[in-house]
Amino acid sequence: MRARAFCPGHVTGFFEICIGEDTLTSGSRGAGLCTSLGATSQVEVFESPERRIEVSIDGVRRDAEVTIGAINGLLGERNVSVTVATHLDLPESQGFGMSAAGALSAGIALCDILELDRNAAFEVVHSAEIRNRTGMGDVSAIHRGGVTIRETAGLPPRGRIHRIDGTPDVVLAVVGNPLRTAGVLDDPDSVSRINKEGGRRVSELLAQPTVENFMRLSASFAMDTGLTSSEVRNAMGSASSVGLSSMSMLGNSVFAIGPTAELVPILSDHGKTFVTSVDTEGARLLPE
Repeated sequence: MRARAFCPGHVTGFFEICIGEDTLTSGSRGAGLCTSLGATSQVEVFESPERRIEVSIDGVRRDAEVTIGAINGLLGERNVSVTVATHLDLPESQGFGMSAAGALSAGIALCDILELDRNAAFEVVHSAEIRNRTGMGDVSAIHRGGVTIRETAGLPPRGRIHRIDGTPDVVLAVVGNPLRTAGVLDDPDSVSRINKEGGRRVSELLAQPTVENFMRLSASFAMDTGLTSSEVRNAMGSASSVGLSSMSMLGNSVFAIGPTAELVPILSDHGKTFVTSVDTEGARLLPE
């Protein structure tokens, strides 16, 4: 049995880390946008005397903890062989939500094969992301779609997520080396600054929920937390001449809105660029 699914990526502009009673109530408050560039997974399930899970990403076999953890959660007591072939549209560990997108695309496809409710995929992937500290709010935001404000932490319906009107084109630029999310989350000083600056910005965006205000609050969060590298600051400075930009949390990368034809050459001077639209459709099955 075989199925294919796509899941959008996600860029966080600012956030506050929130640990609840369990993984489904844990995550982050904050704001971000879902991208039309994401992950596509083909999943095949075979009869087997014992459970086997094999995951490849862009043709390379990987020990993908989040995807494997999610698949184990969906399989329950079943002993089958599962192969996952995932293609990523964007780089990993650059704040584009590729861990969540890869695992969710695989989970949605597996739910179709096993005739499970697709919400089971969101639950197991969100929980796996929290346990592995690879992302705190990506799955919740992707569940809602579009440009979102995560007012309360956790996967919906536990977490309360609002969508902001607007679907701008977005230019992404990778300007430095990958950044491990867990490495930042394990630093108490970084967490303290993130929570201080992120929490109040949620309230400010809820009071004025526009894409432009989201971008401005994201840029000030990036600078006030000290999370930006010199490469990110330089790219943001260049992009500010024609548009609004900020750091993709958490990565050495930038996202920007404005005149795309002008932003692309400006940001191309700093690193590899990608042009994406805001995705409002969410994770979905694809035809074979």
